[in-house]
Amino acid sequence: MQITLLAHTPNPDELVAAAARICYRDTTAAELLQGEEENLSRKLIAELFASGHTSTFEHVSFTFGIDGLSRVASHQLVRHRLASFSQQSQRYVKMTPDSEAVVVPPSVKANPEALTIYQDAVRTSQEAYAQLIALGIPKEDARFILPHGHSTRLVLTMNARELHHFFGLRLCRRAQWEIHELARQMLALCREKAPVLFENAGPSCIFGRCGEARTCGKPYRDMEELLRETE
Repeated sequence: MQITLLAHTPNPDELVAAAARICYRDTTAAELLQGEEENLSRKLIAELFASGHTSTFEHVSFTFGIDGLSRVASHQLVRHRLASFSQQSQRYVKMTPDSEAVVVPPSVKANPEALTIYQDAVRTSQEAYAQLIALGIPKEDARFILPHGHSTRLVLTMNARELHHFFGLRLCRRAQWEIHELARQMLALCREKAPVLFENAGPSCIFGRCGEARTCGKPYRDMEELLRETE
């Protein structure tokens, strides 16, 4: 899986702070933004997050290029309905018949016998797909036989408020492993560009509580542990 930050709102930390201040100041937004660029108030953003007044986070957005994500994970990803998605179409793009085109779960990789079964099934489905295409079957119909784990490419845009929600859910240890890794990489990229805005992003266990009815029993100690974690 490869995640690239394609674009983001300039000066995201400062813009959120300036947007919050406009509610209580008799001055222009441009003047407030200039003031935040000179002296950013970290305390203000922390207070916005703690109080739940995160509507100002919606003024900031991030756009990611995602390659090598399975369609298993992309089906979960599109449930975040406040995001925008553009995904590679299997109707129009011929799928590559090779082993790298299908994501292999870590549990399968760790079991040689399971890996052999998995790879054989992938090979059979890809050969059948190619044969159907050769018989003149449209790609949009031949794709029905492809594995659910076939990789895809997409462009994803979320505003910072939805990103906080996304990170809170998908960085929980109980989240599916692939979307968890996607979220981990996305958060690392967001923190590079907006360290204040995403200082408090992540699963609730990092902040001393668990929002799950059934806890995993393994809360993260801190953000550094989460960001270091790899599958």
